Amino acid sequence: MNYNKIDAEIKESLKNWKDIISSYQVPNNKQALIQLLNTFLPFIGLWILMYFSLRWSILLTIGLGIINAFFMVRIFIIQHDCGHQSFFKSKKLNNVVGYICSLFSSIPYKYWARVHNFHHGHNGQLEVREVGDIPTLTVAEYRERSWFGKLRYRIWRMPIITFVIAPVFYFTISNRIPLFKSKLKNMRSLSRSQLRNNLLIVVLYAGLAWLIGWKQFLFIQFMLIFLFGIIAFWFFYVQHQHETSYKQWKDKWDYLLSAIRGSSYYKLPKVFQWLTGNIGIHHIHHLSSLIPNYNLEKCMRENKILNKYVTTIGFWESLKMMRYKLWDEERCKMVSFKEYQTYEIERKRAA
Repeated sequence: MNYNKIDAEIKESLKNWKDIISSYQVPNNKQALIQLLNTFLPFIGLWILMYFSLRWSILLTIGLGIINAFFMVRIFIIQHDCGHQSFFKSKKLNNVVGYICSLFSSIPYKYWARVHNFHHGHNGQLEVREVGDIPTLTVAEYRERSWFGKLRYRIWRMPIITFVIAPVFYFTISNRIPLFKSKLKNMRSLSRSQLRNNLLIVVLYAGLAWLIGWKQFLFIQFMLIFLFGIIAFWFFYVQHQHETSYKQWKDKWDYLLSAIRGSSYYKLPKVFQWLTGNIGIHHIHHLSSLIPNYNLEKCMRENKILNKYVTTIGFWESLKMMRYKLWDEERCKMVSFKEYQTYEIERKRAA
């Protein structure tokens, strides 16, 4: 596939992309308030129901937890938008609501927002792929690793590790200590904010555990965070690890291409699109993080050109993406370990 020709066409067709999206970047406080109500009220109601359901059936509690984990996703999407300063018109209101959301999601508000905003400004840049992204090696980097280095990477890219173990590590370690010190500015201030957020979460959780019973509280809350983490990691994977993604070194990197080709459109049934705050419309979100989640679908629906070049993925198609492990710079696509081995055999024969 001639990606140079495609990239040139994308740049020409979407040269006025800033004008296209500008009207959708304006927050609507009424819509934001409605989203707060239809997210927090069901979440709290289901949480209470989960608490009482423990007396009847733990399986019922788990079933309710699966549903409520999606409402935690919606809470996090609100936190996410507040971190982009796109949910409300007021910066102060964004920060207050974002901080409150972080007490539910357990993800520190300011620290995560800074890391995530860095990701938006550098999405697909190979030099900084470890910041706010899923660690991915290029074919050349993998080839140069020792057998033990290759084994470690293969273990990391196993689905059980990437989508189950990694979220646990992310919530218990990555969000509790300041990482990426060499990549982010004002790390001292961020570290203090992260520490305050962590301490407040501990105090809040301890208080609720003392009030309603530590076994009940910890079981329900940690199950919700665990399920939420799996959903979040899966969505992030699908959004940036699709076969024809965009990953480039900084000197050749292009913002527009990183949004349109480097982010996918995860096309889901309406109920799941709603439960996940439209975050599957990820290409438009990456065009501008100032578009609040409640405007993403409207922007996509009214501007068909934005969907012309994006990779659209359905749920069943997304399951196949678990086989993608390495970025092939030569072919400009994600490849499986099996494909890598085939290419290596061909390369050695040609040599």
